Amino acid sequence: MQVETREDTISNIASYYGIKPDLLRRHYKKKVSGFKEWDQYIHPEQYLIYPENIGSYLSIDEVSLSKGELYTFVTNKNGNGKKKTLVACIKGTKSQDIIDVISKIPLEKRKLVKEITLDMANNMQLASRICFPEASLVTDRFHVVKLVMDALQHVRIKYRWNEIEAENQAIQIAKEQGQKYIPIILENEDTPKQLLARSRYIIAKKENQWTENQKHRALLLLKRYPLLHKAHKHTLEFRNIYEQTTKQLARRMILEWIEKTKKIEIKEFNTAANSLNYHMETILNFFTNRSINASAESFNAKIKLFRANLRGVADTKFSLFRLEKLFS
Repeated sequence: MQVETREDTISNIASYYGIKPDLLRRHYKKKVSGFKEWDQYIHPEQYLIYPENIGSYLSIDEVSLSKGELYTFVTNKNGNGKKKTLVACIKGTKSQDIIDVISKIPLEKRKLVKEITLDMANNMQLASRICFPEASLVTDRFHVVKLVMDALQHVRIKYRWNEIEAENQAIQIAKEQGQKYIPIILENEDTPKQLLARSRYIIAKKENQWTENQKHRALLLLKRYPLLHKAHKHTLEFRNIYEQTTKQLARRMILEWIEKTKKIEIKEFNTAANSLNYHMETILNFFTNRSINASAESFNAKIKLFRANLRGVADTKFSLFRLEKLFS
């Protein structure tokens, strides 16, 4: 299903009245839209700010608006991705830039914020702590689990590159001996490198979520690569921590998981374990209200759809003006 954009609408209206679409677009922008009278006209490419939209529960995240240029968006969860959602939009992700803009909101309003969900970026956490002194910071569950999942995928990818290199060497040897190379074919008719490539999404799932075909492939994979099997079990153990209901129990299980990471000697998990230690308190804050950053991810998806419907952002200032109309 295609979404009709403003440009499509203007083209249809222009066609109906027999005028050029570009002429109507310019007229809409300069005369009808109110863009020139916009109260934030002088600084939208640097920041937008809406103190009246602040609420008790906020999210903060970055998203690319145009040509890879990142903007930091602060949103009110109670806005549900509609009007009164956007609290601030700041160009870039530097903590000082974020602090300078958010500090324009009166301190008494910022003290009303009880909780902020965000990712594991240190700059976002620093800015949030300074700007919202009464707020509890919650590291988003998705980003924490993804960190551990990435470690698991690194183990799989490492095995895959080893299999590719082994195959290349076997092909070279066969060529030097004047023989035809015959690859290793497993019982499901995958080669080892295919088995590893096709298992990317399988090992990201729990065993009870596998289909019959996936179960067959997974059993072959984990039997052939014992270290990957150990890494998969270790990842599932971490994911199970999020099923707990208290901070105390979650803390104990995370510390036990970190300790076990040192013993299993899979170096890909060491970085994840160090990050968990560093962000322990904000990770554990999840277990107070079980808050996640889904609202920010949903808001980001809407901005990306908005950008896609425009077929790219040619005029950043005017695009931000239109975002205000939708979300502020």
